[in-house]
Amino acid sequence: MTTSTIKVWLIDDDERLTELLTEYLSANDYNVQSFNSGQPLLNALSSGQRSDIMVLDIMMPGLSGLQLLPAIRSHTDTPVIMLTGRGDEIDRIIGLEMGADDYVAKPCNPRELMARIQAVVRRHKATPEPAATHNKIDLHGIKLDLGMLTCHFLDTPIEFTGIEFSVLAELMKNAGQLLSKEILTEKILHRKLTAYDRSIDVHVSRVRQKLKQAGFDKDIIKTVRGQGYQCVT
Repeated sequence: MTTSTIKVWLIDDDERLTELLTEYLSANDYNVQSFNSGQPLLNALSSGQRSDIMVLDIMMPGLSGLQLLPAIRSHTDTPVIMLTGRGDEIDRIIGLEMGADDYVAKPCNPRELMARIQAVVRRHKATPEPAATHNKIDLHGIKLDLGMLTCHFLDTPIEFTGIEFSVLAELMKNAGQLLSKEILTEKILHRKLTAYDRSIDVHVSRVRQKLKQAGFDKDIIKTVRGQGYQCVT
């Protein structure tokens, strides 16, 4: 996918910021549409319009980003990057738990945002490969098809976001090995792990929750405190 085919929706009440980001992204051949409040976004979703990715401000008057996230997820699995205050760690965690894919702290660097957009869209739109035996993993009854990007526990399908699927796949491909949060962040989120960054922790937590909801009564992912995660064999 070339950048000129990537459709980005910016949702932020700061009109100056959306103008700046629109100008920067458009100059790099992105197709950009901005919304300065939540209701026009919901109207667009209800009418069937879609984007490849959304950049959503957490703090907005009226419908906040945290209020909009569940509504977005009821319409589409389009990846969402949150814009958060630099010190608002709790909002970042809540947003990730509610289904956001990544976050960027405000005031954001347009170049960093563009890099995050590229990484998240690339992960979300990974081209399925033809199904093959070596593209499948079966462990403890959890079956991953790395070509079709599907997961089943026994006969129950489990719906993961692109990043959640990648987290589980990376751990299962390296079952028995300890993977540090630094490695997981670089491989899955395509960025360096920074201080107080809990993105991987939250995605692992969501994977665990969804496996449990599907009836999987073990904890396949072992936390090694201060180091990382390990898929048990």
